[in-house]
Amino acid sequence: MALSTQRGLPPGGLVRALAPVSGFLRGADLTTGNLEGTLSVGGPSKCGGIGGGTCFAFQAPPSTAQGLRKLGFGLVNQANNHSLDYGATGRAETLAALRRVGVAQTGLAGEITYLRANGIRIAFLGFAPYSYDSNLLDIPGAQAMVRRAHRAAAVVVVFIHAGAEGAGQLHTPPGSQFYLGEDRGNARSFAHTVIDAGASIVLGSGPHVIRGVQRYRGHLIAYSLGNFVGYHTLGGGGVLSQSGILRVTVDARGRLKAARWISIVLDDGLPRPDRSNAAARLVGRLSAEDFPTSHYRIPPDGRFVL
Repeated sequence: MALSTQRGLPPGGLVRALAPVSGFLRGADLTTGNLEGTLSVGGPSKCGGIGGGTCFAFQAPPSTAQGLRKLGFGLVNQANNHSLDYGATGRAETLAALRRVGVAQTGLAGEITYLRANGIRIAFLGFAPYSYDSNLLDIPGAQAMVRRAHRAAAVVVVFIHAGAEGAGQLHTPPGSQFYLGEDRGNARSFAHTVIDAGASIVLGSGPHVIRGVQRYRGHLIAYSLGNFVGYHTLGGGGVLSQSGILRVTVDARGRLKAARWISIVLDDGLPRPDRSNAAARLVGRLSAEDFPTSHYRIPPDGRFVL
């Protein structure tokens, strides 16, 4: 999710803009998402006030946090390449805005966030390939963090911001990926390692397109859920506008009981339900192609066959 005051905010505000999908968001015990950019005012942009080209800095009003809360979000991940778009002050304002309305966050260096849902303690950790976040490139360090979280919580959810970006990056290759000369990590190795350490589920972002879902040791790894809110901030059209809301049900021990990919299409960067189920068809195909012996069958209705 990326919003920008400079580029223009959704007419009528975030809650109104996301009304067509709000029922899905509010209908869960706990709803999470990946927040790109800051919720702040002023301060120095990493782009030096120029922007354009390959430099993008996102800043939305602190009141956006209230919109996220009203839509049902209980936690956002901030381990990504935009969490310091407006420096340390922008990040501090973002954390304060979220805290004021009761939306939790995770992803800072070394951070483990604990919440409760239905009386079950859940740990959330976010990783990205940067030193100012919990570092995706430090796999032993991540493994140690997940082990610590697993000792304290029945369910452990790990966010990863990994992989190259763009319409041509639908597949999840073995090995490390690089983008604009930057090491974006080895998503497969990282996800397997944190599940070995005790993670219940891994949720991915970063490529800006949907990627396949893998079954690993009975646990679900969604390598990328695609874009979700990108009004005047994220590229669109074709596969860049295919998205989804992934609804996952786990038991008190973190074991997967059910999953469904709710197909979403972005209209001018805003999520809308897609009755054609194009996104579910896409993720089903990518899962089978990239993980031929370790995927869930995903029919067009998006309900995983476990």
